[in-house]
Formats: sequence, C-alpha cells, structure tokens
Amino acid sequence: MPPNSEHARKHLRLAALELFAENGFDQTTTAQIAARAGLTERTFFRHFPDKREVLFEGQEILSAALSDATMRAPAELSPMQTLHLACASVTQLLEDNRPFSEPRQHIIAASPALLEREVAKHAALGRSVAAALQRRGVEPLQATFAAQIGLAVLSHAIALWFADASLPLNDCIERAFAELQMLASPAKSS
Repeated sequence: MPPNSEHARKHLRLAALELFAENGFDQTTTAQIAARAGLTERTFFRHFPDKREVLFEGQEILSAALSDATMRAPAELSPMQTLHLACASVTQLLEDNRPFSEPRQHIIAASPALLEREVAKHAALGRSVAAALQRRGVEPLQATFAAQIGLAVLSHAIALWFADASLPLNDCIERAFAELQMLASPAKSS
C-alpha cells in the first residue's frame, strides 16, 4: 500500500490508465482501479469524485500555471506574446506529465463522453487564461479570442510533440507559434 496520499493518487492514476487501456473506459469500475492499485474503493473516492477525474485532474494545475505565467509576463508584451511566454513556461510541467498525458489522449479519443468532458475542461482553461489577460487590461472579447488562439497553438505544439518523441516540447511550442505568425502574415506576391 502506498505510504502517503500523493503515492496513493499516483498508484490510482496508473492503475486507471492500465485498466482503461486494457478494458476500455466504460468497462472499468472504480473498484477495479482501486484493487489494481492495492487500495480500497473508499480510498479511490477520497482522491477522485469519479473515474473521469482520474483523467482530468491535471487541468486545474495547468490552468493555474498558465494564468500565473500570464499575470507575471512583462507589461509591455502583447496578448499573443504573453501567451507565448506562458505556454513556454509550462513545458516542464507538461514534460513531467508525458507518461500519463500521451496514453490519456488515446483513452479520451476512444470515448465520446470523455471527448465531451475534454471540450468542457478546455473551455474552462480558456476562461481562466482569458480572465488573466483581462486582469492585464485586455478587453474581454479580445482576451477570450487571444486565449482561444493561444490554447489552440499549445494544443498544436503538444500534438507535434506526441507525434515525434525526439522533439523537445519547447521546440514544438516555438514551431507552433512561428506557424501561427506565418499563417497570419500577408501572402507574398509572386
């Protein structure tokens, strides 16, 4: 049995990932997850309100990290420069979580209910980042628009990173923001 709360949480997450991959999300019960982790179902519910949250618990940590980085960015930066800096600031957090994040994406992609939950969590993340931009003085509609674009760029960077494990995430973030800039630039005349 894991010696402390953080270890229990980690064991439950790993057990859930294994079982979701083996049996599918819908076919896996919280009792099975707890048993695989060597814990009780009651312990499971002390850590997670339901089995979906095993897959989504990191969203609050990411949201806080992006919002904090957005608020700490130099005042002279534009909203997109601020979000570029904020996205770059969470690379270590995301890299540390890769062993969980990559299989998590496959599990979510296989379940319409989890995809719906992912969209809702992503929208909440966008609202949090937009609120941080607003606290920096960005007009609400522009803050929402910038947050949506910034998170789309971060999602693209993560997709690039998952597609090629040899690439550092920071390089993928730089590439994704460069691609955004290229897409927004006027077309060159021939």
